[in-house]
Amino acid sequence: MEMRCHEIDYRIIGESMQMVEVELDPGEAVIAEAGAMNYIEDGIQFEAKMGDGSDVEQGFMGKLFSAGKRMISGESLFMTHFTNRGMGKKHAAFAAPFPGTIVPLNMAQLGQSVYLQKDSFLCAALGTKVDIAFQRKLGAGFFGGEGFILEHLQGDGMAFAHAGGTVIEKELRGETLRVDTGCVVGFTGGIDFDIERVKGLKSMFFGGEGLFLATLSGHGKVWIQSLPFSRLADRVIEHAPQMGGQRQGEGSILGSLGDLIDGD
Repeated sequence: MEMRCHEIDYRIIGESMQMVEVELDPGEAVIAEAGAMNYIEDGIQFEAKMGDGSDVEQGFMGKLFSAGKRMISGESLFMTHFTNRGMGKKHAAFAAPFPGTIVPLNMAQLGQSVYLQKDSFLCAALGTKVDIAFQRKLGAGFFGGEGFILEHLQGDGMAFAHAGGTVIEKELRGETLRVDTGCVVGFTGGIDFDIERVKGLKSMFFGGEGLFLATLSGHGKVWIQSLPFSRLADRVIEHAPQMGGQRQGEGSILGSLGDLIDGD
């Protein structure tokens, strides 16, 4: 694949609630999911477009088909393009709407193909193709939950993914890794991804790890997150005040004192 992505510099800002700041030369551009932008400097113009801009010759029907796949998967129909129209270097920053870690992906060093869990893609250099990949295997399709729909990035520039909590990168050399389905952030093109059922009725219903695990095997890199947003949301809902104003969950004694102070 010939060089076609814009070359962008970047820096990761923060520790536990990170953002990425990209540096754009005049004429350079970056694409991002809708709502990911934090700030842009004067001279950077942005526009919502149908498609990622990787294929300038793609017709309207091709863009509509790609946008339709994004819409079916729950993603926005449009992507936002940020272009430096000014003089000199300009900066734009992006971050996800929940705490976590930003993973820089040098696509040229990763075989120019990376699969990401749905909602993990943050932004990328213009020229990166962002497509939706539906799992073809029945196990992943019907039981995988988060693993059913993946985002497929192709290109040779920089791309950035967002993960919840801490991220660990593992290099597989033919072995198999079993992971909670929600903890997989992404993997390179040489990895085979599938879903397997947990063995044993006792483990299935009382193990607390769910009924299915993601299996990743082959040769390539895998990124794993410690706190998927779905798990965080479940815990928040579980310990949130119930209807009727009654508090439940951790800190319930302090919560009752708080109610007394508030006059409840």
